[in-house]
Amino acid sequence: MEITATMVKELRDVTSAGMMECKKALTEAEGNVDKAVDILRERGLAAAAKKAGRIASEGIVEAYIHSGGRIGVLLEVNCETDFVAKNEKFLSFVKDIAMHIAATNPTYISKDEVSAEVIEKEREILKIQALNEGKPEKIIEKMVDGRISKFYEENCLLEQFFIKDPDKRIIDVLNGMIATIGEKISIRRFTRYERGEGLAKKNENFAEEVAKQLNK
Repeated sequence: MEITATMVKELRDVTSAGMMECKKALTEAEGNVDKAVDILRERGLAAAAKKAGRIASEGIVEAYIHSGGRIGVLLEVNCETDFVAKNEKFLSFVKDIAMHIAATNPTYISKDEVSAEVIEKEREILKIQALNEGKPEKIIEKMVDGRISKFYEENCLLEQFFIKDPDKRIIDVLNGMIATIGEKISIRRFTRYERGEGLAKKNENFAEEVAKQLNK
């Protein structure tokens, strides 16, 4: 049985499990959503759904500075209790996410943060690109949909593949941590800094610089 994107979304809405885990569970359950829910619950991956409505106001602000001070990240991750905020597994998770942000430079946390205007503009650009590549018009919309998915993957933290485990997306790692810790955990916000970002680069003429040194 073909596992469609709609089926995956339905299961994800019910369980809050990651997309890849939902697809695997649906495949194993031969498309039966109820059975797929049971599979995810057995694996501890549906536990996140029960905790989705809880308030997570504790947590930590992690500061990560890449070697040499070229890149810095400030990241806030919330949990429900101060006890978990001091848990070694939670702290390690937060540090890993900060390092991931430093490496991949996402723009958003989730797809929900991307405005309709941004997606519409991106779709127009991608459509023009496909036309310029000489692609048949009948397949362009499908190609654009695929490239929009790639846009989310590149720009949305939760959709990115984890640098320490490329088989998992960040949403999968997050849900796994929720299942392990037993509390709601949410990645609330982050800021990434890169040295010199946004500044005009000084463009020195090497020959002139040498001449200045010789004439001193």
